[in-house]
Amino acid sequence: MAYFDSAFVLSVLLLWCSVTSGDPQANLLQPGCSLYNATNASVFAATMNRTFDDLRSNISSAAAHFATANGVSSQSVYSLFQCRGYLSIADCLACLSVAEDRIRRCGAANGARVIYDGCFLRYESATFFDQGTLPGNTNICGGRNATGAESAGFASAALALVADLRAATPRAPQFFAAAEREGVFGIAQCVETLSEAVCEQCLATAVNNVVLCLPSVDGRAVDAGCFMRYSNTAFFPANQTMDLSRFLNSGRSSRRRAIIWGVVGGVCGLLLLAGLVALLWIRRSRDQQGPRKGDILGATELQGPINFHYADLKKATNNFSEDSKLGEGGFGDVYKGTLKNGITVAVKRLAIAQVSRARADFQSEVKIISNVHHRNLIRLLGCSSKGQDFLLVYEYMANSSLDKFIFGDKRGSLNWKQRFSIIVGMARGLSYLHQEFHVCIIHRDIKCSNILLDDDFQPRIADFGLARLLPEDRSHLSTRFAGTLGYTAPEYAIQGQLSEKVDTYSFGVVVLEMISGRKNNDIKLEPLTQYLLEWAWKLYERDQLMELVDETLNPSEFSPEEVKRIIKIALLCTQSAAAARPTMTEVVVMLLSQSGAALQPTRPTFIDPASSVVHGNTVSFTTGSSSTSHATVSVSQFSAR
Repeated sequence: MAYFDSAFVLSVLLLWCSVTSGDPQANLLQPGCSLYNATNASVFAATMNRTFDDLRSNISSAAAHFATANGVSSQSVYSLFQCRGYLSIADCLACLSVAEDRIRRCGAANGARVIYDGCFLRYESATFFDQGTLPGNTNICGGRNATGAESAGFASAALALVADLRAATPRAPQFFAAAEREGVFGIAQCVETLSEAVCEQCLATAVNNVVLCLPSVDGRAVDAGCFMRYSNTAFFPANQTMDLSRFLNSGRSSRRRAIIWGVVGGVCGLLLLAGLVALLWIRRSRDQQGPRKGDILGATELQGPINFHYADLKKATNNFSEDSKLGEGGFGDVYKGTLKNGITVAVKRLAIAQVSRARADFQSEVKIISNVHHRNLIRLLGCSSKGQDFLLVYEYMANSSLDKFIFGDKRGSLNWKQRFSIIVGMARGLSYLHQEFHVCIIHRDIKCSNILLDDDFQPRIADFGLARLLPEDRSHLSTRFAGTLGYTAPEYAIQGQLSEKVDTYSFGVVVLEMISGRKNNDIKLEPLTQYLLEWAWKLYERDQLMELVDETLNPSEFSPEEVKRIIKIALLCTQSAAAARPTMTEVVVMLLSQSGAALQPTRPTFIDPASSVVHGNTVSFTTGSSSTSHATVSVSQFSAR
């Protein structure tokens, strides 16, 4: 805990109460604790307390919004605090108090950071003051979208504003800029110890992140060295608004113009497609600097997988006991484990021990997967191997997997808003894997049991990248099948043709399951020969799509037109020809659009997942189970019914 004398506390309270605004904006956006503990926890804690006291003293005495501190002892601690440039010093100190209280929950962790709307606090055992963009950068979007004509106008103004903020902030005093443009309010800020070049790079990533919030009327981008926010509501005093033009008229104006024209010009071209205004920015994010990344688990960032000690993981899982088992999958069993520092993790014991290629490439492939950071993808923390055992360590999701909520023992507990949010999150995660990460990763086995849910019921896709550990893996033709029948695209299940559209197909099937509350191979449908995709298509042909909707959903909580639009998107994802299916980036846009007039799917290919028959052409699999994750295809023809 922090220690303050009563006179100091009283003076802070008096100063705080004297300010009429009195809003430290202590809305927590992103916490993170290191996975490692300090070697001498008591000495480290005492040193950290001194640095926090120094931060407070520097902010108070200099009436500044930024401070650093260095506690030198046998356990060195480096600390940094920054509050938004529009806060009063009283609110700045109040936000620091909240941040201190929250960051101490990391216990003996040797590094941590907390980011609030109003401030940012971080400490580490090594210096970090020059760090800009790091794994863990992400966006945080508001819950209300601009609609109709408002959507196009708001998006255009927001995009132009964030482009100006990106260009102006690295040359503004204290790396802070605030402005208002056509009813859109925005700020950008970099840590003051960064170089101008690092600030620019960090804000470039922030722009890529924050524009993906559109058409939401409020969006934020958080990173280790910068922060950006836009909103349709004023969140800073009017007297803090700056004239950005004086920071834009420099030798770099051509770059600024390129940013703005790339933003505004593209948006204007999409104004005729009001509901699809976000398309430019989702596409544009693929071509900018660096991939988007998601939530952090630790402030001490991973540049590769942690190599855990096998004995530690064995102990953490109680020797891989049945009591610790969370589930079984095609790639191996998963166990719940508690590390020495108290963090709960999920440990996957891979079932590939006899594969020589997997043994040879395990470390390099795992390193690629561990650098995937996105809020809708499960975080791979590290790995371990001993003899025939290959272990992967993931963050733990207490709410388990989606299948339990759709057709398991928790069926009916997810409302429409939650289901729609999960659908959008899944699409965003797949879009990142396909088009935003520096290596295209095709999942190949998207299904409800591979979608985990965090504490807020946000989706985290699991098992991505594991198919790379299978032998004979090639980009567009795979002789080794990795998938689950009923979810797998026909061209991959039968001909072995692999592309990103394989995941699009599986995504469409999962969406139909989420809306209907039925498994794709549910034989209770009438007539008994029908499966979910075929049933959905026939209802579409008869204009009876609402018959597909799960009876546990409350009709007052959703619009029939919205549900029909999502079903049509799912049917588009399951088109027979891979080329006819949208990319996952386009799916995100369609999901966020308000218009469904242009959605006209054609008849899908229907695969019977129980008998493995496609329109009379038998598909033979070298397995005794229709739900296995690995099978070898021996037939090369398919057609639509």
